[in-house]
Amino acid sequence: MDALKKIYQKHGFELVVVPNKEAALLASMSFIQPHMRIGLGGSQSVKEIGLYDYVTSRKDLTLFNQYEAGISMEENIHRRRQGLLCDVYLCGTNALTKDGILVNADGSGNRVAAQIFGPKKVLIIAGINKLVENVEEGFKRIREVASPKNIERMNATAISLGKEPRYSMSNIGKKFTYISADEEGRTTIILVEESLGY
Repeated sequence: MDALKKIYQKHGFELVVVPNKEAALLASMSFIQPHMRIGLGGSQSVKEIGLYDYVTSRKDLTLFNQYEAGISMEENIHRRRQGLLCDVYLCGTNALTKDGILVNADGSGNRVAAQIFGPKKVLIIAGINKLVENVEEGFKRIREVASPKNIERMNATAISLGKEPRYSMSNIGKKFTYISADEEGRTTIILVEESLGY
């Protein structure tokens, strides 16, 4: 993993490798300080390590939580936009390559926009299952693994809320990115040596 850290460092990314979810949460918490403005991107990995519950329980943060139950779509979009101007943006990634590149697909685009520009700090949580050889394998992973699982999850949620399922390959990933570098110190990736998310 030391060689992988050096590769990511050359691309301007900090790569922190931890053994499990508990260590990932502890490492993540060190980036969250009182009175910060926190943005959220859709991420099962953030939820699985307990980071979502942690930030939603903190009363000393300004959290732009578009996932809060009962808010209007107008408020949802407002919070997504505010999240692009935050101190720390929490999210996952669909794939990260062994040569130091982040690969993602997004429906609305707020998560990939934040990874590219806006928030002062981006904190990415990723399981070892997201590590792939190269960009091509990253996009293949999106098509064959991440997208189908997210479609199933989001349609099941819609049905549970009494709504029609509306997610498909045509609308879940309308915006694709690969990010090969960032300004040094802005993006930290916490790579967990366990499978996380989709």
